[in-house]
Amino acid sequence: MLRYFIPDAFYDSIYDIDIAEIKRSGIRGLICDIDNTLVPYEQAEPTGQVSNWIKSVRDAGIEISFVSNNGANRVDLFNRSMGFFASSSSGKPSRRQLRAAMTAMKTEPGNTAIVGDQIFTDIVAGKRLGLHCILVKPIKENMTVFFMLKRLLEKPFILIYNIKKNRKKEQR
Repeated sequence: MLRYFIPDAFYDSIYDIDIAEIKRSGIRGLICDIDNTLVPYEQAEPTGQVSNWIKSVRDAGIEISFVSNNGANRVDLFNRSMGFFASSSSGKPSRRQLRAAMTAMKTEPGNTAIVGDQIFTDIVAGKRLGLHCILVKPIKENMTVFFMLKRLLEKPFILIYNIKKNRKKEQR
């Protein structure tokens, strides 16, 4: 059960993800959360930097889609200029919309990754399907009590990830 909460990779931001490395590992599709992963909540559309990152993913031959728990207006506006598969109100950690994204990208769990900022939604959903799960630090901390509690509850899992990562380094 613990394995559902431990990401496969953890980065400070999407810009630290080595796209060439995930391509070499066999990843053909990338499912992205939007809010606090690609842009802050108040950023309605992709920034130039995010658009360039998405272009680099696509240039590497990796399909992309968006699966968000946010509403349709938010997700549609964000995706308007790009036209990728995008799912709103997805109910993550439900796997249903991740499956729909994989169908749209023509990928399978073994060659698909998910990138998001929350363990209890993005990572758990991806792990339940057998995806490669990439956690990024949130762009901007949401200071509501609910999010503060979630972030506090995520800390032990990030600690376990770091311990496992350090053990792997020592074994090399």
